[in-house]
Amino acid sequence: MAIYLRFVCSLCTENIAQQLMKNTLIVLLIILSFSCQQPDETGWIPQSWIAERVADSETRMQQSAAGSRLLDAINAHGGMEKWFANGALWFHFDYQPLDDKTRRNSYQLVDQWSARSVHELATNREVRYGWDGRDAWVFPDTAELPVNPRFWSMTPFYFVGLPFVLADEGTQYEQLEPQQLNGRNYDLVKVTYTSGTGDAPDDFYIIYIDQQTSKMGALRYIVTYPGFFPNGGHSPEKIMILKGLQEVDGIWLATGYDTHWWKDGVGEHITTIDVKDVQFKPSVDREEAFAKPAGARLHEGL
Repeated sequence: MAIYLRFVCSLCTENIAQQLMKNTLIVLLIILSFSCQQPDETGWIPQSWIAERVADSETRMQQSAAGSRLLDAINAHGGMEKWFANGALWFHFDYQPLDDKTRRNSYQLVDQWSARSVHELATNREVRYGWDGRDAWVFPDTAELPVNPRFWSMTPFYFVGLPFVLADEGTQYEQLEPQQLNGRNYDLVKVTYTSGTGDAPDDFYIIYIDQQTSKMGALRYIVTYPGFFPNGGHSPEKIMILKGLQEVDGIWLATGYDTHWWKDGVGEHITTIDVKDVQFKPSVDREEAFAKPAGARLHEGL
């Protein structure tokens, strides 16, 4: 009887151990399966999404010498992977015309992954406006703005975010003859857009890439926004010369710009732009931060 009991107890112990091992294995398999299905997170954007987008952009840009040179500049400024992984971009953008035109001064939070933004007026932080990917909005609904919110919601970002923003789909690249500017030699890449890209696909940028550092030193551009030019046409060409560069979490961005008319050379100085308080915010809730506030006024048309 004692031998039988020891045998039964031995079987029970074996069965319990086997069952525990089985259950442990099942739990481990579930955890492994779940981890394989989930994207590898770097913070606010899944790392797998970033890797795919960067690979697509690099493949497209490397198809031409001009695109490859612009990619050199992007890498010299910190690279696309870090640009997307660091988090939402926060900065203070102060656009100061040197004539009697309107100063545009705001704090901005930008989702560089999906091109959305929220501005707070520097003169009244309670007044906000932005672009949620579909609509331009103003809050509170009675607020008066010194800018067209649809045009200006994303415009400062496209200057602050250079050269990274020129890797987006729909961009086309052309190599121009090198030029000298302020005693330095630059390679020039002209960026244009395919039809249907954004509100103003006829805009162009000419990027000055330092031949020694591969960093950006200036850009020329025109504005063709149909809200300002409903019958076609464009603004006179301007050149924006970087005041300097600032390094933020491994990304090099402009500290500001001096803008001049361009007529076969640098003309009259017309605007000063300061870019300050630059931060990346990886903990931002993208859906909450860039949603239209309840009660906001929608901006109609262009």
